[in-house]
Parts: sequence; structure tokens; C-alpha cells
Amino acid sequence: MVSVGTWGRYLLCKLNYSISVGRMALVKGLQDTEALDMMYRSLLQGKLTFVHCNKGEEKAPMTRDLFGTLLVRRIPFPDPLKVDVRDVVVLKDPVNEGSYLVRRLAAVEGDEMLSTNKDDEPFVLEKDQCWVLADDQNLKPQEAHDSRTFGPVSMSDIVGRAIYCLRNVLDHGPINNSGQSKEQDLPVLEVELDIDEMEKDNKV
Repeated sequence: MVSVGTWGRYLLCKLNYSISVGRMALVKGLQDTEALDMMYRSLLQGKLTFVHCNKGEEKAPMTRDLFGTLLVRRIPFPDPLKVDVRDVVVLKDPVNEGSYLVRRLAAVEGDEMLSTNKDDEPFVLEKDQCWVLADDQNLKPQEAHDSRTFGPVSMSDIVGRAIYCLRNVLDHGPINNSGQSKEQDLPVLEVELDIDEMEKDNKV
């Protein structure tokens, strides 16, 4: 049973999301009335999460905790205030168009990047840039398919933050993101988590 307080926090999350959706529509050049319509629909009908199956080749660089079906919180206009370092994010694959990756956010704009290779010069991530890494640090960069091979990626390529993982009906739980993100995602998780629906996707 979801408490009244949790519902209140969830509705506030929906309101903030709807405002971001409207803003995104205006940036894309839609008319004010179209943007308002998208805001209302996302507020009254839309969900803050979607399901992503992390089962193909993309899963290999991640730990077992992230194998399976993920519940992902949508993040329009991602920036360092909405996603934190240590968060597990779903992002557009910068190499393979139409594909998505599940990686952990390791650094954001303004962070200085230092290499273990003494021949590499340090550099600072520019505005809207971020650095993502595979969880399995034992993998070579070519195997990990992360920022060590394709470099910084745009924050705008992030489509959401993974908040829950279902490996099977008996093995599932919240994802270990930053403390702040876990706190922000808690009301969304309590309202929108549906293990039965995730299990259906897990079997596909």
C-alpha cells in the first residue's frame, strides 16, 4: 500500500517531468498548444518509467546485478543535477545507431580525466559531456565498449536511469545508484514497479 506522502512526492515528480516534456517540445520547434498538450498527456496518462531488456552483447561489460530486465526512469534534458556520478544510465550507443547501452556514469562536465597511460594528456570534460564506464573493470577497453574506446558522450544521449533489475522472478531488487538518486527515485519505484509486468518482458 503506497502512503499518501509517497503519492504526493510521486505526483511532484510527474509534474516536474511534464514541465520538462513541454520544454523539450518547445526546443524542438513545436507550437505552444502542442507543447501544452504533451505536458497534459504526460501528467495525466504517461509513466515515468519504461522497461529495458539488458540481455544481448551489451550486458557483457556489466556486473551480474544488471543482467536481465531493467526498470528505467525517464530523464528528459539530463544534466549533472538530474543524474549523478555512480548512477547506472541507459544511453544511445555512440557507435551503433539505434542501439542502447547500460553503463555507469563516471564523470560529468568540469571533471578532469587522468589516464593510467602516462603518454595520454589529462583533459577536462566540456559542457554537456560525460564519461561512462562498464562495471567490470577487469575488461580491456575494447571489450568494455565504454568511454575508454569511444570517448566522452553527450549528456543528451542519456535516456534514463536504471532503478530496478529483475534477473528472474525470485532474484530482483533496486539498483545501486548514488544515494541522492535512490532517494529521488523511491516514490517512482513504489508507485510504478510491477514485477509481474517486468517478468513478462524478461521471458520475451
